[in-house]
Parts: sequence; structure tokens; C-alpha cells
Amino acid sequence: MAVEEEGLRVFQSVKIKIGKVAVKKEDLQKYHGKDTWFQLQPVSADSEVQGKVHLELRLSEVITDSGVISHKLATRVLECQGLPIVNGQCDPYAAVSLLGPSRSEAKKTKVKRKTNNPQFEEVFYFEVTRPLSYTKRQFDVEEEDVDKLALRVDLWNASNLKFGDEFLGGVRVPLRVLGQAGVHDAWYFLQPRENGGKSVKVDELGSLRLNIVYTEDHVFPSEHYTPLRDLLLHSANVEPVSASTAHILGEVCREKQEAAIPLVRLFLHYGKIVPFISAIAHAEINRTQDPNTIFRGNSLTSKCIDETMKLAGMHYLQVTLKPIIDEICTEHKPCEIDPVKLKESENLETNRENLRHYVDRIFNVITTSGVRCPTVMCDIFFSLRESAATRFQVDQDVRYTAVSSFIFLRFFAPAILSPNLFHLRPHHPDPATSRTLTLISKTIQTLGSLAKSKSANFKESYMAAFYDYFNEQKYADAVKNFLDLISTSGKWDQKSIETPIMLKEGFMIKRAQGRNRFGMKNFKKRWFRLTNHEFTYHRTKGEGALCSIPIENILAVERLEEESFKMKNMFQVIQPERALYIQANNCVEARDWIDILTKVSQCNRKRLSTYHPSAYLNGHWLCCKLSADTAPGCTPCTGGLPANIQLDVDGDRETERIYSLFSTYMTKLIKMQEACGSKSVYDGPEQEEYSTFVIDDPQETYKTLKQIISAVQTLEQQHTKYKRDKFKKTKIGSQEHPIGDKSFQCYIRQQSESSTYSI
Repeated sequence: MAVEEEGLRVFQSVKIKIGKVAVKKEDLQKYHGKDTWFQLQPVSADSEVQGKVHLELRLSEVITDSGVISHKLATRVLECQGLPIVNGQCDPYAAVSLLGPSRSEAKKTKVKRKTNNPQFEEVFYFEVTRPLSYTKRQFDVEEEDVDKLALRVDLWNASNLKFGDEFLGGVRVPLRVLGQAGVHDAWYFLQPRENGGKSVKVDELGSLRLNIVYTEDHVFPSEHYTPLRDLLLHSANVEPVSASTAHILGEVCREKQEAAIPLVRLFLHYGKIVPFISAIAHAEINRTQDPNTIFRGNSLTSKCIDETMKLAGMHYLQVTLKPIIDEICTEHKPCEIDPVKLKESENLETNRENLRHYVDRIFNVITTSGVRCPTVMCDIFFSLRESAATRFQVDQDVRYTAVSSFIFLRFFAPAILSPNLFHLRPHHPDPATSRTLTLISKTIQTLGSLAKSKSANFKESYMAAFYDYFNEQKYADAVKNFLDLISTSGKWDQKSIETPIMLKEGFMIKRAQGRNRFGMKNFKKRWFRLTNHEFTYHRTKGEGALCSIPIENILAVERLEEESFKMKNMFQVIQPERALYIQANNCVEARDWIDILTKVSQCNRKRLSTYHPSAYLNGHWLCCKLSADTAPGCTPCTGGLPANIQLDVDGDRETERIYSLFSTYMTKLIKMQEACGSKSVYDGPEQEEYSTFVIDDPQETYKTLKQIISAVQTLEQQHTKYKRDKFKKTKIGSQEHPIGDKSFQCYIRQQSESSTYSI
């Protein structure tokens, strides 16, 4: 919209509501998991209603002076709940009308100020006249049948604006609900005003395509799920894993994602996610023929790892990427490097430099973030690396690509591309910023892939030319060091099978540990080397170790206060018998060593909760003055990084969702049973209708399927009983189950059934 202002045309943006899509709750299941086109409906204040109203109607007979029997209707408006707030206020009142062929009497309650849960407790009387069936006399009042009348109650917001009061919703109650008893007491959902919308043709507004995902869970007490839950949690121990309950769920679901979401949450809740993913990943790797296609498909393994990274890695993503993403979205620096899309005011070289600067910074924050990677992700990456390296022993890079295909391709790159989907930004970026993030994401993805020919990975020549900036060995080395660190397992029972990985090395100054009580405690320069197995120091690089500290013996890694030795940048590696005091070359290097040592030792069972921030000198601790060198620490350990991520997961609810999936795909479970039978009997070519199932061991798979079907059928019976009992107990018209559009007929039927029962 253009506005003339002192000779200038000022453009203002005006938001206009085009239309809306409204889906009733009872219809949501009908559209679950489907792409559906919905016609846009007109947006009208009269159609935007919410809340419910409590009414009591009583019809009584009155004999008039002339001997005519008339009926008087007493209508009590008791209260409302959940009325909408209009323009920051809600001052409601009710308008009550008796509707008929020749009637439209209206009465109003008092206005209740500043509440959307008003208590009215007001009664209104309406005269309803009906002659007895045997009476033949004519009356002055028009004959009426009570069953043809209706009561209308509208809720309004008393507004001080010149536009008048706002409609909040209403109900229409046919008097036939009174029945023989003549009394009706019920809650009603407020409904839109009839013909309240503007006369706009629906086709003129267009349509909107939506994919609705709707779940409604009725969760039983935990013991009901024991059989199915035990089958699921035992999945990692089943040989082969393709015969396990969890793997079968992935086989029968239409989309692997359907199975992955509840499975990951359930296994995370019970601490079983690492062995389960390790088992299915190992099986998938063994089925893969080409190392270049490892984890390329949307398999159950890849979907489960994706979901685990989303749940366990969200905080890691926040602390790693959010600051730089916020900066990029705020600065709006031009980064377009496609000559065709370049604006006249932009310079190609300047844009390349801007983009290179951003890529460098994001690459650095990612490759130096390994110490913050959650332990559960590290353990999964360790398993992927070991399985891939064992399967493809000739390919030296496969242990890296197996991990980078997830951490770069499916974690960091998508988060950079769409930061709003990973809670890094509140909204989708503007087009220019989105283009910048796309270019950064492409480059980071390629840097992390460690492909042999990087330039060949780009279809666009301008991207290939830009990537030449990063065609240096230091980038590949940084990626490998990062992948080595995050694929290091924190579990000591796996160290025996794990090849030691060098994580960090360099010269530092250490104070002699004084293994001899009277030995000289001086400072010497030594070459330090850290692997995921041990921390050692040497006289110089390449020589044998003078001292080796197994990682499991590191109880804490903390800074050492400067006053201890009047030296800066010191830290201590605390062991069961003594502490090793080390001075780094600078504060940055000290922080790096503390972080990485903390990372590799954070799962140690005997980690300390307290420590001494100062040294033990001259017979006492400088910090707390205690004389015993074995005295417990006086200061809480900084804790380093969390060993794992605590998630708010309801294990029973996830098991219920898995039951729902099995129930939905019961026909596929039965077909899979048939496929097992076919494979067991016939050794020839597999029938086409069974070819979609992965069945490595027909007998074991059939056995598991039989157990699944039995557990699901038992739960199905319990659900049927629950629904039957709930329906018997449900009173339509109560506060918990108000009468709405579709429940009115059910209410009439329920009343009719109860009347018949009483007879």
C-alpha cells in the first residue's frame, strides 16, 4: 500500500487474512499421515468461537384462569468456561431467546466484567402455550407444538468500541430434548453463528495442502505393556537382528520414520539405544556391497540415528551453531557467488570473501566442538566406525565417511540450511540470508564428506571454483581429528577391541610427580600425547613414554590456582594416588587440554565430585589448609560435560504408540508370517509380494512374529474393554463431555435408550 507523505511515496506492508482451514477434532484421524488439499474458508469473527456453557431447562404446566393448560419454560444460565479473550478483555453476557414460527423473545443476563469463566446463575421464563389434544376450542394464542420450538443462547463481549459488541459463540437447543420428564441439564460447546460468514465463494479463496500428523494415546498402567516392552528391549540380543521385534516394526511400517520415533525414545528411556543401533547398523553394513553407498538409503538405521541426534544432540547444536547463525542472520552480508544472480551493486570478490569468512568460522566451531558431543552419540559413532572398518578393510577412509555421513550430512548441514527447524532461529530466514545459509551448508557438507574429488561434488561451476579456497590438507586433517574424537567410545569394555586414536599432542611443562617421597619436584618440558586409551609424556617426540596414565585412572581434570606455583595456565590431572600438575603454553591451549581430557574420561566410574583447586605444599593443601594429603576435595568439580542427555520420556506411552503401529499394520505382520513360511518351504526364487521384507532367518522371524501378534491381540482386547466401559460411563452433556454438533444426536439416542431401559 502506497501512502503520499510530503511528496514521497511511502510503502507500508499490510497483513490481510485470506482464509482459514478448520478441521474438527473428530476428523483429525481421517487425515492422519496424508497430504490433503483443504479449501480455504472465509475468516469471520462470528466463526471464531471457543468455550462452553452450562444450561438448565425446565418445562412446567400452568392452568390459566380460563382453564387452559399452558406451559412455562424456565431457562437457567449457570456459567461458561473458556471464553475467548477479545482485544485483551472479556466482559461477557448471555442473550437468551425462544425461537419459533412466530416468536423471537430475547432476554439478557448482567455483564460479568474481566472474566472468561463467568458465573451467571440467572433464570429467564418464557410462556409456551399448547392446548390439550381433546380440546376443540379456539384460543387467542396461536397453537404451537413445544417440539417445534428451540432455545437460543448467545454469548457476547460487552465492548466500548463504536463497532458494537463482539459475538463469542452460541448454542441452539431444540425443546424436544426435554422429553417426558420436562427437565434438561447439560453443558454445550459454543458454536459459530449461523450464516455469520461473508458471502464469499469458497472456490475464490483457493486451497491449502496440509500433512496432518495426529496421535491420540490411551495409556494403560505399566504392567499391561510388559510382554510387548520386553520383546522390544530384547531386540539387540536377537540373532539375527532382522528377526527382532524392533526391526520387524521397521519392516511393516509404511515409513521408517513412523517406527524410528517411538523406538528411539523407548530405547533412550531404558538406556538400550546404543546396543540396538549398533546391532541394526552392523547388519546393514554387512548387507552393503560398496563402501561409497554406506547409509545412503532411508533405512531404519539411518532414521533411528537421525532421531537420536535430534533428541540427544539438540543442546550440542545450540551451543555450537546458534551464536554464528544469529550473527549471519543479523549482519545480512551479501554472499551470492553465482554471477547470474549477482546484483548490480554487489562485487563478486567481496561476496566470496564474506562467504569464505562465514564458512571458515562455522567449520572451526564444528571441528573444535568434539569435546561437547554427547556421549550417547559418540558411542553410536564408535560402533559405526568399527563395523565399517571391519567390513571394508581395504578402504582406509570408510571409518570416517560412516560417521561423517551422519554428523555432517544429517546433523550440521541441515541445521545450517534450516535453522528454524532445529530451534536455532525463531523464524525461517529471509530469502537473501537463506541463500547464504544454503551456500554455507553445501560447502560444509562437502568439507565433511572427505570425498576424493571435492570439485566434482558440485554441479555448479561457481561452487567448484569457490571450493578451491578450501582444497588444503589442513581442512581434511581437522575433519579427521574431529571425527576421531566424536567416534571414541567412553565404555571401557570396548577399549580392548578399539584401535588407539591419537587425539592431541604437544610440548608442555610438567611438575615432577615425586614418586619417590624424597625425590626432587622440579619442572621439566615434556612431549605429551593423548589417545583414547592413555595419557603419556615423553622426553621428546618419538621417544618411549616416561609415564603412562590409563584413561580410566583419570578421576578429574581441573584448573590449578596460580598462587600454587606462581605460574599461569596450569591445570591438574587427578589420579587415585596423586595429581599431575601441568603448565600449558597459553590459556587457549590449557582450555583445549582440559576439555579433551575431560571428554575422554567423563564416563569413568570413579570420577571425583570434589577436588583441591590449589596444590599440596609444605605439608598441607594451600586451599583448605588440611594437612592430610589424602583429604577429600574442598571444592565441587566443574563437572565438565554431561555424560549423557536426560530426556523426559514416558516409556509406557511410547510402547502404546508402538502397539498402535503394530495394530495398524496387522495385515503386513500376517503377510510377513506367510513370507517366512514360504521361505522355509521353498528354496527357489522369492515371491514378488514378499520381496519387500528382510528375512534372514525365517524360523526365528516367524517365532518373533507369533509373539508380537499375541502381545498386540492381548492389548487390543484390553483397549476394546476400556472403550466399552468408557462409553457406558460417558455422560454426554456433562462438563467433561459437552454437547456439540455431532454429539447432539448421540445425546438424543442416549436419552432414548435410558428411557427405554427405565421402562
